Amino acid sequence: QSENVLGYLVNVERIPNSCSHSPSRISLKEREILVHLSMAYYRVNISAYNEAGESPRAIYIVPEFSGTDLPGQIHVKSQGTNAVVTWTPEYNPKCFVVDWGTGKEDMHMKIVTTATRNFTLDNFQPFKLYKIMVHASDVCQCESFFTRHEKTFGVTHFYSVEGVPRTGPANVTILNITKHSAVVKWTEINAEDRLGFLQGYRISYTDSSRKKSPALTLNSSTTTYHLTGLKEKTTYRVQISGFTRAGEGPLTFSQPFSTPKYGTVEPLCICITQHES
Repeated sequence: QSENVLGYLVNVERIPNSCSHSPSRISLKEREILVHLSMAYYRVNISAYNEAGESPRAIYIVPEFSGTDLPGQIHVKSQGTNAVVTWTPEYNPKCFVVDWGTGKEDMHMKIVTTATRNFTLDNFQPFKLYKIMVHASDVCQCESFFTRHEKTFGVTHFYSVEGVPRTGPANVTILNITKHSAVVKWTEINAEDRLGFLQGYRISYTDSSRKKSPALTLNSSTTTYHLTGLKEKTTYRVQISGFTRAGEGPLTFSQPFSTPKYGTVEPLCICITQHES
């Protein structure tokens, strides 16, 4: 039916939107539109229309943006179940818009005047990761094109209370086993199982005589480690845990592996050249 389409209706909806009305729909003939958005969550509704009427809407959720090049810093201080958010702007817009929540399905929005430059958020639950965003805006009323004036000032993440990880890393495997070494590889702990900001991993191993090595502390971005100083012809099992500021989580154990008695034998190439008499 595309040859009968007269145009398209586009509605860019902010998530959340504390305004009582939805933004006006944009009518256009082309199948492309350029919109300037802040780093808040957005839902885009697109429908086509012709002489008979309007089609069902196609819904698109704008993916999260990366916040590596934002101009400002946000500071969050916990006060029980509340948190005080402060920031220092580089310029003075008419107002700031604060978003906070655990994800696009659970976000809250508040317009804050520039005279404040801080905001108290309440009803934080422990062990949950919250995203807090501050946007600068020169339009502070809930009018049709209110969201077009937002520019994201800063983004941060926050736990009101941190816990220890509820699980250890997954898929612990042992690779490249030699006479005195082996490579350990694992999958990072899922974000929802961390219950706090993951600071790193602790890794150790136990041999067949149940002698345990001292634990090594690795940073949170590490998912492989080269074990050295192993004994030949010995069975080992590796154990890994993750830790936050609140403490260490449960251990994950690898399958047992054994080091060989002999090292790797390099292949020998014998070349025979025949000379004519």
